Amino acid sequence: MSANPTLDSDAARSREWLQAFVRHLDTERRLAGHTVAAYRRDVDALLANLGGQRLDHIGIHDIRRAVSVLHAKGLSGRSLARMLSAWRGFFDYLARECGLSQNPCQGVRAPRGPKKLPNALSADEASRLVELDGDDMLAARDRALLELLYSSGLRLSELAGLDWSMLNWTEGTVRVLGKGSKTRVVPVGRQALARLREWRRQSDALFGDADEPAVFLSRQGRRLSARGIQLRVRRAGAVQGIAGRVHPHVLRHSFASHLLQSSGDLRAVQEMLGHASIATTQVYTHLDFQHLAKVYDAAHPRARKKT
Repeated sequence: MSANPTLDSDAARSREWLQAFVRHLDTERRLAGHTVAAYRRDVDALLANLGGQRLDHIGIHDIRRAVSVLHAKGLSGRSLARMLSAWRGFFDYLARECGLSQNPCQGVRAPRGPKKLPNALSADEASRLVELDGDDMLAARDRALLELLYSSGLRLSELAGLDWSMLNWTEGTVRVLGKGSKTRVVPVGRQALARLREWRRQSDALFGDADEPAVFLSRQGRRLSARGIQLRVRRAGAVQGIAGRVHPHVLRHSFASHLLQSSGDLRAVQEMLGHASIATTQVYTHLDFQHLAKVYDAAHPRARKKT
């Protein structure tokens, strides 16, 4: 491509390389117009940030500094990750076309955005959810699975894979197979045990001859799938008037945050959730702080209450 500038040419001509890159994206890779425009904007932002520096003199420290400057200006981690992807593509193109020795973007990562706090029901909402009305088979099953999700904080996959042999009625515990095929034993609440006994009686009467070890069965007497559980939990939330979409993980989050609010024992919550690292569990301390902040604002005479 003799029409292109060389890397050791005047730094101001680096934008000519950007034009060549854009032509490549448009005519050779045939990317959509809006995608090409996004690449152009992102690489243009880098060149502007580098202040005309020669392309063959750009190092990893320059890229990191550019990311830091743009992040300080308010760009999110997601936006910076997209920009880094465009920059890598640009320098890969330079390596192919004129032998750039290395891509200075390799090994540079965008800063992580703030971790989104998990959604959790209030204690009143959780109690209302598990008190699902109905006296048919499906209602008994759904009450049992809702109680167990909230009582023991099981993952969806753990609940779907649960067999009757994994329940210890005497000790009031359940043994579950978690992530990484690790087993743990989790307490089961009194109400959840009662709901499970009720469901066992109904399922035995309906499917007593079926050779199915699963705790939760479909209407056809087969193990209820993870998708089926999700749909039943969502339906229960709608029927009980719970705002927002309710799914099994919301009940797991509710279990963790309510237990932490009551006990303050982060290590115990970690063990019951089956988290390999306590850092994963620490997100619930933020939920607990939100709860404490609300209590403070409502009760303390010097709180930030509206007048």
